[in-house]
Amino acid sequence: TAVLGLGPKDLINDLQTFGLFFEEMVVRDLRVYADALGGEMYHYRDSNGLECDAVLHLRNGSYALFEVKLGGEQRINEGASSLMALSDIIDRTRMPAPSFMAVITAVGPYAYRRADGVYVLPIGCIKD
Repeated sequence: TAVLGLGPKDLINDLQTFGLFFEEMVVRDLRVYADALGGEMYHYRDSNGLECDAVLHLRNGSYALFEVKLGGEQRINEGASSLMALSDIIDRTRMPAPSFMAVITAVGPYAYRRADGVYVLPIGCIKD
């Protein structure tokens, strides 16, 4: 942001750009945690435009799917819907179901599991 000359007010006034920076920071953190577990982080996008911001893959074959959203109920719902759509198209004869799916948000007092099974994880909660 410094190289681009962007300050806090610029980012607050352009949540689309702020969201991209936030996503990159979250993926960086996830890579650090994945490395500590002996895992790898990937991004997924298919020919139909379905994507997943981060896929954590461990050596034992288990994996988790992540969407990154700044927050807000509507954005969290969008992220969860995207994760569910991706999970639904995975060929279960070739791969197991994801171990878990989560929407990582910028703020929130606690992590929780939604009725559809998708976790909502404020970034400050994932280090523990």
